[in-house]
Amino acid sequence: MTREHGARARHLARELLVKALYQWQVAGHSVAEITAQFAAHEDFARCDRDFFGQLLAVTVDDAPALDGLIARHAARGIDQLEPVGRAILLLGFAELKFRDDVPSKVVINEAVELAKRYGAAESFKFVNAVLDKSSRELRGSAAKAGGDV
Repeated sequence: MTREHGARARHLARELLVKALYQWQVAGHSVAEITAQFAAHEDFARCDRDFFGQLLAVTVDDAPALDGLIARHAARGIDQLEPVGRAILLLGFAELKFRDDVPSKVVINEAVELAKRYGAAESFKFVNAVLDKSSRELRGSAAKAGGDV
């Protein structure tokens, strides 16, 4: 898999993850139910399926701790976030916490792009500020600048 193809496959996995995390919040489906539903999605075959599965599982499993990080860094309660914004932040925090193979800059840029596409107007600025501030705490000031997407 070329680096460009890998980047597209991961970007698509992130898009599907935002939708899956939204569904998890709104409908309360299990990880197994969501995975089965998304496996039938036409875009699923083109996404990084391992990345999708791993991040969905750890994000849902660690959601209370991730919510705590969001609330602390966002200076607002989780109940004040709309589900799409929360999904994007949950995904961003999960990547920062569990996927040190993905550079902080990539995590933040991808989350900002997702917020521009799916979030409320101007939510990308909020997502950028929250993830940028938290990435320094979670990964230290020497956050990775290079690497794979």
